[in-house]
Amino acid sequence: MSKKIALVTGASRGLGKNAVLKLAEQGIDVIFTYNSQREEAESVVREIEAKGAKAVTLQLNVAESNGFDPFVAQVKSQLEKVWQRENFDFLVNNAGIGGNASFAETTEEEFDLLMKIHLKAPFFLTQKLLPLIADGGRVLNVSTGLTRFCLPGFAAYATMKGGMEVLTRYQAKELGARGISVNILAPGAIETDFGGGAVRDNQQINQYVAKNTALGRVGQPDDIGGMVAMLLSEQSGWANGQRIEASGGMFL
Repeated sequence: MSKKIALVTGASRGLGKNAVLKLAEQGIDVIFTYNSQREEAESVVREIEAKGAKAVTLQLNVAESNGFDPFVAQVKSQLEKVWQRENFDFLVNNAGIGGNASFAETTEEEFDLLMKIHLKAPFFLTQKLLPLIADGGRVLNVSTGLTRFCLPGFAAYATMKGGMEVLTRYQAKELGARGISVNILAPGAIETDFGGGAVRDNQQINQYVAKNTALGRVGQPDDIGGMVAMLLSEQSGWANGQRIEASGGMFL
């Protein structure tokens, strides 16, 4: 039986990096993308290989959909070259940016960029990768706790993620004939460099989040990487079309 292969977007740092390392620990090989941090990405490849898994990193700016066709061709080529396979098993649409502006002050440019990265990219990249996803495979999208609770400053960002939650259900319905399950993971506030590292570096924000989280602390990257690995595991195969929140119980 061949090893499973996951394709994860945006994994040179942050939650994506943690997820691919957790997958490697489960014996899953990885193709992952980076936008501009090539050296960081190559360092992650070495970390994955040190865990005994194979890894390939490819450059992709998800904001530019005209790059999707050449990217898919690269993925196909790497699958044949490295794994002698025509498909992969798991797609994790993780790549993203932070966005913090009040509804009244959000510019059209900010809105369009968030839409391209968080809604248009997962829609069309997944569509173009469908021929390469194995029957019986999985797609895991990424949302945010901010679709359930509201904190001022995230109207545009959370709107895109809300769209992804609806898309996830439609994908699950339409891809079910191929045995492909689709779920969406919604992290709460996590200590990473995401959005300028505010949750990690701003003590006031950190304490506010911890105080409003049932488990009494801010999330760590390991909390989310572990969930990604779990949702792609054999044991989670019957979960489909679901939004799974991993927030430690924020704002319950």
